[in-house]
Amino acid sequence: MTSEIIPVSQHIELRSVEERYTADLHNLVVKNRAFLQTAFDWAQHVGSEEDTRRNVQSNQMLHQRGYAKMFLIFKDDALVGVLSFNTIEPTNKAAYIGYWLDEDHQGQGILSRSLQAFMRYYVVRGEVRRFVIKCRVANLQSNNVAVRNGFTLEGCLREAEYLNGRFDDVNIYGKIATL
Repeated sequence: MTSEIIPVSQHIELRSVEERYTADLHNLVVKNRAFLQTAFDWAQHVGSEEDTRRNVQSNQMLHQRGYAKMFLIFKDDALVGVLSFNTIEPTNKAAYIGYWLDEDHQGQGILSRSLQAFMRYYVVRGEVRRFVIKCRVANLQSNNVAVRNGFTLEGCLREAEYLNGRFDDVNIYGKIATL
């Protein structure tokens, strides 16, 4: 697999997930585990670096086949987060976006700039025209990312996501992109 890089700014770039980033990704997840567990069920299941390697390999395969796209966010050559299409519907040209950013790098516009470059890249390629963000209603930071980046709240799914022992409501945001 050839590396896929999406330039964001002079200091930020998105790099397609590759096995060589496994240790850095694992360490970033472990560092942010407490924060990540407030938003994602998967965070509690990250065990060894080998678990992360298997996850990376799975995501590489999905990336290659076009069912999902996982990119790592680098700032000044340091891994600071993840931005992905968790699911892609090729026929509908729709993609479901997932993201998280290291706590120490939040509030600097890194995620918004990365998201804009990510969407633009796939619109120009003609692969995606409808972008969707699903996030728990209580996850104010994630909801703010969607609103700040021009997404429209399309609805709320009641008790749609199980996290930390309870079912939470989930907002669905959409954005139709044009060239």
